[in-house]
Amino acid sequence: MTLAERITQDLTAAMKAKDAARTSALRMAKAAIMNKEIDKKGALDDAETARLLQGLVKQREDAAEQYAKAGRTDLAEKEGAELSLLKAYLPAEVSDAEIAAAVDKAVAETQASSLKDMGKAMKAALAALQASGRAVDGKRVNEAVKKKLGG
Repeated sequence: MTLAERITQDLTAAMKAKDAARTSALRMAKAAIMNKEIDKKGALDDAETARLLQGLVKQREDAAEQYAKAGRTDLAEKEGAELSLLKAYLPAEVSDAEIAAAVDKAVAETQASSLKDMGKAMKAALAALQASGRAVDGKRVNEAVKKKLGG
């Protein structure tokens, strides 16, 4: 069963259970998938669907952060709930230790020595981490590279 099929099946189950919050979040994800399929003029594979869901997760994180700053805890909590629901469909994220190891290896391979070389090190580290097939947050990798290069 593909990721998109799993979301559709879970949406049906949420609607039958009258779970409004879950139904709303899954409808949003399904609509995004369908829009992407229309743009592509074909079905998405699991990797494309996962990338799309990662984008939705990133949007929810940003929105929750903005709502929290504005003092709208009710909306921040709603975004947080959608965020956790969407993350359940993504592969596990890489750990901080794996990021650190990939950054160390990338810095050694690219011979990066200062923040000027950050782009090369970031590219190599992200490529190595994405090859593992797990979700990678570029912001966490960026922070690790900066820390390693003395920024």
